[in-house]
Amino acid sequence: MSQVIIPSLWFDHVARGAVDFYLDVFPDARQTHIAHYPAEGLPDFQQEFAGEVLEIGFSIDGFEFSAINAGPEFAINPSISFMLNFDPSTMPDARDRLDALWARLIDGGSALMDLDSYDWSARYGWLQDRFGVNWQLMLTDPAGEPRPFVIPQFMFPYRSARAHEALQYWTSVFPDARQGTVVGYQPDQGQPDGTILFSDFQLAGQWFSAMDSGAQLPEGFDFNEAVSLTVQCADQAEIDHFWQALSAVPEAEQCGWCKDRFGVSWQVVPAAMEELMARPGAYQKMLAMKKLVIADF
Repeated sequence: MSQVIIPSLWFDHVARGAVDFYLDVFPDARQTHIAHYPAEGLPDFQQEFAGEVLEIGFSIDGFEFSAINAGPEFAINPSISFMLNFDPSTMPDARDRLDALWARLIDGGSALMDLDSYDWSARYGWLQDRFGVNWQLMLTDPAGEPRPFVIPQFMFPYRSARAHEALQYWTSVFPDARQGTVVGYQPDQGQPDGTILFSDFQLAGQWFSAMDSGAQLPEGFDFNEAVSLTVQCADQAEIDHFWQALSAVPEAEQCGWCKDRFGVSWQVVPAAMEELMARPGAYQKMLAMKKLVIADF
């Protein structure tokens, strides 16, 4: 099954360096494609990027990412991170591989939660790498239900208590969706009723995780455009469906980007976007759109 939802990472002029870093650090990573800004016809704020790299696609263990090469408008924070699951039932050397990857990823970065033993895992750590991307490395319980190596995780601001609401809404919007594990905070942990310590769920057949931030985790951040989720749509009817369901902030609508009721940014695009962008004047036409309309390319 092809990946419908692709995390898109916003980098301030360093997308090429970031992707090269991940291709070197992850043994099973590869570049999938690259796109460039037009050499001419760019708006004033993008003139410096004429002919430069615009976007690089890459994958880790078959899971696809997109790296956007842009300006300093948005900075990645811990609100969306990526769980890396090391399963001893499929990796005989899972702990050693986890430790080795931690050492590579944290070089030039910093730890949000030190690599250690915790109640939920015998080996776990959360770090922010040198490019600002957040990774959670976890030795999983081999007795549990299998999960993929990479799972994007949403972390809602401290005491917002919206993780459960979000997963219920998103699973109503996407096909092939279901709720998995949901674990709440205990009453003595000082969180509002309904606050989620951990949950996972599927959207379009892909696993995601969501939680409400606890007091021990970083505060003072919220979702922004620096990590967005690109939804690849088969046709205009799918674009219309997802745009209607996900766009809740009119001022955030631009070039297929929108923001939902929870503040998460999405890019609702045709699956054939690469072919459409190869047409004469396509980039300028896209800049004039909010919701993308295939016929207008």
